[in-house]
Amino acid sequence: MAVDFETEIKNLRTTMGSVREVTNVPALETQIADPEQQAAAPDLWDDPDKAQGVTSALSRANHELERINTMDARIDDLEALVELGREERDADTLAEAEEELAKVAKSVGQLEVRTLLAGEYDEREAVVTIRAGAGGVDAADFAEMLMRMYLRWAERHGYPTKVMDTSYAEEAGLKSATFEVNVPYAYGNLSVEAGTHRLVRISPFDNRGRRQTSFAAVEVIPLIESTDSIDIPDGELKIDVFRSSGPGGQSVNTTDSAVRMTHIPTGIVVSMQNEKSQIQNRAAAACVMQSRLLPAKKAEEAAERKELAGDVKASWGDQMRSYVLNPYQMVKDLRTEHETGNPSPVFDGEIDAFIEAGIRWRIEQAKSED
Repeated sequence: MAVDFETEIKNLRTTMGSVREVTNVPALETQIADPEQQAAAPDLWDDPDKAQGVTSALSRANHELERINTMDARIDDLEALVELGREERDADTLAEAEEELAKVAKSVGQLEVRTLLAGEYDEREAVVTIRAGAGGVDAADFAEMLMRMYLRWAERHGYPTKVMDTSYAEEAGLKSATFEVNVPYAYGNLSVEAGTHRLVRISPFDNRGRRQTSFAAVEVIPLIESTDSIDIPDGELKIDVFRSSGPGGQSVNTTDSAVRMTHIPTGIVVSMQNEKSQIQNRAAAACVMQSRLLPAKKAEEAAERKELAGDVKASWGDQMRSYVLNPYQMVKDLRTEHETGNPSPVFDGEIDAFIEAGIRWRIEQAKSED
């Protein structure tokens, strides 16, 4: 069946018009102009905290405007390619245009989803923590599989990441791991991945070849910024220093440079061992601790408001996504019903469709609760 290029391109331009309207491009251009003037000031870095805020705001605004302008240019190029193929009556060129149409439509859809990310912290970078749950060595292996999945997702998009802490299990896999995704809106996108993930497969660690079910928890929090403010009294923090260890218990550092920071009132624990010095690990741990406490504080305030309003609603169950490798193959999100029968690309980082479905689902849930 022949592709109706005119209709498809018209729909793409309509969607981009909505994206531009929601994004408020004129305001975005103003957001770029003001920080650019501040960034040009010779005394900018006299105040490092202010300088970081200015450069971060400028980077985010430029990134958003570039995404929109680039997408508009791709649609223009697609239209020109279609016209060329028709003028030359070149089937190969039209076939190329059809392939490009599919790619552009997918990118425009992802950009449209971005406009739905309007939460307080959605534009932030993200801190992701993965912990092995029930299932023994299979759960530890599953935790490592999930970590690789998210790092591959970031790599596919060209997003920089930084592994902050890894705690290896005795036999294989990870007890836990924490890493950052350093790109605007990483939190808005990855926050829908938070929850309990389940894996069903024939265990490679079972000599009898039995099917095993294992679990891993994914936590996603926004990365704290220097402009945020949350006061943590020293008396509420317990700080322990220990020696880092790698797979199989091998020593990594020759000095006790790793830091474990515990927030006594909440029991939140942050470990950092990937920096070279104890001072650097301590600073990194303090940053992540604040990142965890800030949204927790906001959530507590929101819960109090809901309780006063008498409208406390239960969230979904513990398990939010299943990865089944035996007796059949399927990855299914139990909230959105989005699924695929090919788990291999998912574990290799192809999770955009799950993230997009999760964001749309979250928006619908919020609307139904209003």
